[in-house]
Parts: sequence; C-alpha cells; structure tokens
Amino acid sequence: MMKKLILMLLISSSAWAQQTPAKKYDLQDFMKIEKVEDQDKYYQEHKANLAEKDVNSFRAELAVNWLAKGNVAKFDAYQSGATKFNPLHFLNLTYALEKLFDEKKQYAAVAKYTGELLAQLKQGTLTDPFERKHILMDLNAAANAKLGKPELAKAMIANSPAKKVGCAHDNGYFKDVKSNYLNRYAIVMAAAGEQNIAFDTLSKAFREADSNPYMVATFKDVYKKVKGSDKGFDQYLKSLTDEAYQKYYHKVEKMYVESPTLPLTGTMPIANQPGKTMNTFLANKPLKEITMNTLDGKSVNLGDYNGKVLVIDFWTTGCTPCLAAFAGFEKVVGEYKKDELQLFVVNLFEPQDEVKLFAAKKPITLDILHDEENKAYDVTATPTKIIFDSMGNIRFFSSAYAGSTDREYYKLKAMVEITKARAAKASVQQGK
Repeated sequence: MMKKLILMLLISSSAWAQQTPAKKYDLQDFMKIEKVEDQDKYYQEHKANLAEKDVNSFRAELAVNWLAKGNVAKFDAYQSGATKFNPLHFLNLTYALEKLFDEKKQYAAVAKYTGELLAQLKQGTLTDPFERKHILMDLNAAANAKLGKPELAKAMIANSPAKKVGCAHDNGYFKDVKSNYLNRYAIVMAAAGEQNIAFDTLSKAFREADSNPYMVATFKDVYKKVKGSDKGFDQYLKSLTDEAYQKYYHKVEKMYVESPTLPLTGTMPIANQPGKTMNTFLANKPLKEITMNTLDGKSVNLGDYNGKVLVIDFWTTGCTPCLAAFAGFEKVVGEYKKDELQLFVVNLFEPQDEVKLFAAKKPITLDILHDEENKAYDVTATPTKIIFDSMGNIRFFSSAYAGSTDREYYKLKAMVEITKARAAKASVQQGK
C-alpha cells in the first residue's frame, strides 16, 4: 500500500510540475517596465531565476538606464566586471553621456567613461556601427577642458573626425550632431586661451543656425572673456539668431502651397539625384473626415482645430531623425497659445501600448496621436510634417530633420508665421 501511495504522489507531483512550470523572467518583461528604479527592483528580485546567458543583458540595460538618469554610482555597479555592451547599448550610452555633460555637468564622470569606452573601441572589445566614436572624442575633450586640462583636451579634439569633410557630424541624422561638436570645440579653444577662435566659431554657428540651447551658456562665457564683460551679449546673440531666422523664413516662403486642392501629394527631393523627387504622403480627404486616437484611446477629429494653425508630424519610435526634431517643435509650441496653434506628432505602424511605453520612457512632452495602419495620409517617409491654415487647407509640407534644434525651430516657426500672415492678409482683402 505504501509503495502504491508513494508512486501516486510521484506521478501527481510530476503531473503538477508539467501543468505549472516555473515562471521564467526574461528581458522582454523587464523592458516593458517604465522606470529604471522599478527595473532595478525587478532584477534584484528575480536575478536568481534568470538564465546565466541573460544576466549580462539585464546588467547592461540597467547600467545604461541609470547613467541616463545621472546616477554614476549605479552605473559603476552594473557596468563593472564582465558586463558587455552591444551596439544598441553603446548608442544609448553616447546619448546618456551627452546628457551627463550638457544637463548634469558631471565632467569628471564624462571624462572617465568616454576614456574607458574609447579604449574598448581601440581594443576591439566594443563595436561602433552607428559611427559614434567622434561623440566620445568630443565629449572627452570638452570634459577635460572643463576639468582644467586644456592640452589633453586640444590633443583629443585635434583628432576628431569632425575635421574631415563629410564626416558623421554633417549627416543630419542624429540630434544636434554638428552644433554639439561646435559647442565642445569652442569650450576646448576657450580653455586653451584661444577665446577669439571660440568666439568666431560660435558666432558663425548661431548665424547659420548650427546651434542649440546648450550653446548659449558657452557663448556667454566666451563673450565675457573676449569683451571683458557680458554687457551687450543678449543684443549680439539676438542679432545673430534674427539673421538665422530671416534666412530660413525666406527659404520657407518659397515652399508655401498657393493652391491647396485635394488630392494633394507631398514630395521631397531624392538625395544625390538632382531634379528627382519621391512621394511622401497623400492627402485626399478634408480634415473633418480624419479621426485618430490619442495613446489613451481618446478619439480626436482634426476638423475640430479649424480656426487655428494645425501641425501634424509623422514619426516612428525607430526613426532617429524624427525624435531629433522634437526639441525644435517643443520650442515652437512653447511660444504660442493653445488657441493659435495645435501640434500633434502622429505615430505610424506601431502598436499603441508599445508607443505609450516608449513615450513615457523618453519622455515625449508633445501631444501624440496614433495611426497604426497609416490610413489618414498614406505616409511613405518619416519624419514628414504638414501645416494647415485656420480653414484646414494644407499650406506647407516638409520631410527630413533640419540638422539642429534651432534650425528645426526656425523652419517650423516660419511656416506657422507665414501661414498666419497669409490668412490675415486674405481676411483683410475679403473684408474690403
């Protein structure tokens, strides 16, 4: 009897084990967690249940995400030892290090980590398919300049790929690549006592819109060293930015759609093929017939925004130039009242829950709509933006990232201002 009972228990235990397998904790679950603090808690609670081959992925993700938050102690804890970074980790590390330099101003940490990563690239233990080595070099140089090591900084910046024509600094793909380099170059030159070179570099950058908000503080410091005080700085900077804005205002004027009849097909030039274009979207319905949802599932009819300038910009989470443009959009949105302008960034092709998580992690502060099936405008190129006047007519469309936060800001602001001015002029003429 006892043998039979033991056998039955063994059979029952075996059957139960087959029916309720032990839960597996994997990277997919981990990546769905919004906050790094909660990711860290998840890892600490479940690391004993992780497959050994997965531990490195968890530690690398945590290292990158903690660095993005500015927590260097946590970064050190997770990147120490045998943690290896894949190419995507490396790309995100460069973003995090830029933030650590520009926003957190942790120059010693930036100098240390960029030096370590450059050494790994040289040794071949780290790969750089996104061509971000130059970011590490420029950051390392600027950080050392801030730390009072100008000769070391000059030696590093002198070897930067930015000195070569057609380098990655000029590709207009990543956010503020050229303007960030010019800012860091000016920091190095100023620290080395070559303030006039720094002054001329930044003056040209702002005049030509190769600029971004982080450069203002650098420029003010350089201006004080050259002029003896910061008196007149604000006026001088305004003269440069006004010149840059007017340049792009006149360029944008030529893009105004005089006869916005439907259907209307958007186009853009094909790179390296003069005179040839590609289609970017098709508008064949009035705004009142176009409805999309927010990421919370709320229905939004674009026709409800008649009476104000409406901007819609199409993007995907994997489109780096799309995300690069958002900083410029934020500056434009910040300058207008809600009854003047509405801007939506419209995500295409991707599941709503994934986009919502992505937007929360970034975070994206712009108003987001969702068109997973790309029904509204049959968009074939991202980023693409369309600007409507107060009557719902398309007055501008444009594709691709402009190359810097300020240039993106100038171009979109000019489109909004020209649209408003033409509408006001038409209203006056009709009233006569």
